[in-house]
Amino acid sequence: MEIELGAVQERFADLIWEREPIDSGELVKLCAERFEWKKSTTYTVLRKLCEKGLFVNENGTVRACMQRDAFYAKRSKQIVADSFRGSLPAFFAAFLSDRGLSENEAEQIRTMIDAYRKGE
Repeated sequence: MEIELGAVQERFADLIWEREPIDSGELVKLCAERFEWKKSTTYTVLRKLCEKGLFVNENGTVRACMQRDAFYAKRSKQIVADSFRGSLPAFFAAFLSDRGLSENEAEQIRTMIDAYRKGE
């Protein structure tokens, strides 16, 4: 499955994930209000996201094939693989290079690592 989405596709996908399952006619109305899209634009973007395996439009009802959290988890793994040669430490080093961690964030990460080590 292709995990790359442009900014427009991502906003549209988020709208579907917030409301799914959603009637395609209702989706057209929401897109007209929120994005000022025509009906044809909504269906074109929906078709592209269906081709990517994120959503399905069956009998006029749009639903997710992959939930938002699963999509973003897969996308994050792909970024680490592509940009940091799969090295999570290299990713963290790049991410933290100009921002640092709060004590609360550091504790949350320690908790995640401890849970991983325990197999939870």
